[in-house]
Amino acid sequence: GDIVKALAAGANAVMIGNLFAGLKEAPGREIIYEGRIFKEYRGMGSLSAIGAGSGDRYCMKPGEDPVPEGIEGRVAFKGELKPYLHQLVTGIKKGMAYCGCHNIDELKKYRKFIKITGAGLKESHVHDISITHEAPNYSK
Repeated sequence: GDIVKALAAGANAVMIGNLFAGLKEAPGREIIYEGRIFKEYRGMGSLSAIGAGSGDRYCMKPGEDPVPEGIEGRVAFKGELKPYLHQLVTGIKKGMAYCGCHNIDELKKYRKFIKITGAGLKESHVHDISITHEAPNYSK
C-alpha cells in the first residue's frame, strides 16, 4: 500500500532497502532470537557502517565524530527474493487496479486520497478471527 500511495502522490522512486533486508540474498547473518529467524541489519548511515568506510557518503571527514543517520538491528527473515518480489509487484499492480489505473501516469493523474480514522484503519484489517494459515503478504 505505501509504495502505491507514494507513486500516486507523485514519487518517481521509493527507498525500500529495508523491505529487502530480511531476505536470504541480503547481506547480514541469519540469527535465531526467541525462536524466530532474523537477519542482522545495518543501515548505510549507522555507526558501524560509517566506521567501515561509508562516512564519506555522509560528508564525514576522517577523525571527525560521526553523526549517524541510520540504525543497526535485526529484521524478521522473509525468505527468498523471487517469491517476495512477486508479492511486492503484484501488490503494486492490485493497488493501481483498485484505483482503476493501468500505469503509473494514470495513477498520478486520477488518484484520490481519503483520510480514514483509527477505527477505520482497524476495521480494514483482519478482525474477529484467529489466523491459522499465514499469508505471505499480510502482517499488522
